[in-house]
Amino acid sequence: MFLSIDGCDGTGKSTQIERLCNWLASLGHDVLTCRDPGSTPLGEAVRELLLARTDLKIDRRSEMLLYMAARAQLVEEVVRPALAAGRTVVCDRYLLANVVYQGHAGGLDVETLWAVGRIATAAVMPELTVVLDMPADAAAARLDRTLDRMEQQGDGFHSRVRQGFLAEAARRPDEITVVDASADVDTVENAIREAVRPLIER
Repeated sequence: MFLSIDGCDGTGKSTQIERLCNWLASLGHDVLTCRDPGSTPLGEAVRELLLARTDLKIDRRSEMLLYMAARAQLVEEVVRPALAAGRTVVCDRYLLANVVYQGHAGGLDVETLWAVGRIATAAVMPELTVVLDMPADAAAARLDRTLDRMEQQGDGFHSRVRQGFLAEAARRPDEITVVDASADVDTVENAIREAVRPLIER
């Protein structure tokens, strides 16, 4: 089983991924967590380039292709072997984030991003993506650390990110589900469990 958790920065992805993985493990799943970009030497190098190097000018198209390259490596080195071994993979972000950040918010063509993404991932896609949703300004207010390059893009950009997530969820209801991340942590955890449970039972 392959799941991804996504949403605006500050919506509590890290906390909920940890809770989801603990729950899946308690049900007997052999769980592997990963992050996109990251989780491979190439992916971590690209992550550093994209998120930490505020001194570099990176065009949106270049930015998109760097994310795609990191994801391609993630699939070949981590995700595909884990799924072939019968493991459950939970990924912190995946292709949807690229579509939303560089497409809906960044101005690139959304359908082109999906098409390039299918090539980059060799069509290895999550069975379900859970989007943690809350107003972008409320999510940003939760961030109590130095902001990375993408987080520094401004309020308008992050409002478009949120709307992009909601638009893609409306277009792809069988693949993407939205959970209200403004609720308390336990309520959010339970909502994610209910979204994932049909996949487990299937």
